[in-house]
Amino acid sequence: MNVSNDSTALVTGANKGIGKEIARLLIAEGFTVHVGSRDAVRGERAVAELGGGARLLTLDVTDADSIAAAAQQVDTLDVLVNNAGIMAGGSPAPEANLDDFRRTYETNVFGVLAVTNAFLPALRRSPHPRIVNISSGTGSLTWSADPDREFAAHAGAGAAYRSSKSALNALTLFYAQSLAAEGFKVNALAPGLRSTDLNERAAASDGDPAEAARGAVDLALLPDDGFTGRFLSWDGTGVPW
Repeated sequence: MNVSNDSTALVTGANKGIGKEIARLLIAEGFTVHVGSRDAVRGERAVAELGGGARLLTLDVTDADSIAAAAQQVDTLDVLVNNAGIMAGGSPAPEANLDDFRRTYETNVFGVLAVTNAFLPALRRSPHPRIVNISSGTGSLTWSADPDREFAAHAGAGAAYRSSKSALNALTLFYAQSLAAEGFKVNALAPGLRSTDLNERAAASDGDPAEAARGAVDLALLPDDGFTGRFLSWDGTGVPW
């Protein structure tokens, strides 16, 4: 994808963590980036830190009115990065709290569906529309079923979060198939364990969010003959569904 002076991107949940680093790298590539942030004050702070090329877009992916208002402010969009995500509760399914499941799916699945559909008109005005969904390796059912992978030590834990990312992967594939004829490239990224506030394990890790962000930006810059409907790790290797 050739980046022009008027190339635009939207990154949801971009006021911190991986999302903020994705915004930073896209700006460095020449994009004007709409920094999606549920909290306007935190969003303004992030925009100030990111500097030229960053634009605040107040956006709560769980609120229909907020999504509609945000979509009205963006006429043309080349790249949508669905990064906003939460982990509410880490229980296995037999001990799950339904409210934790609902909260997780509202952001990680329904939010992606609502935001993507709201911004499709703007994306369709782009000659090279790209959608990148930030998923998780823990959403891979193949990896989760493999006793030799690190997830085996946490078998069944985090059922709400992990199943929400499995659902997101399915959405990624379905969007890719539905939009392929229009030139869209729709892919999912497993960012790896990063130092973010997702949960205690992430907060204690030394994984650099910028390293994961690079993988997302590579997907955003795919050429017109690039792939679609794929699930990749941050380093570009394939991840099984």
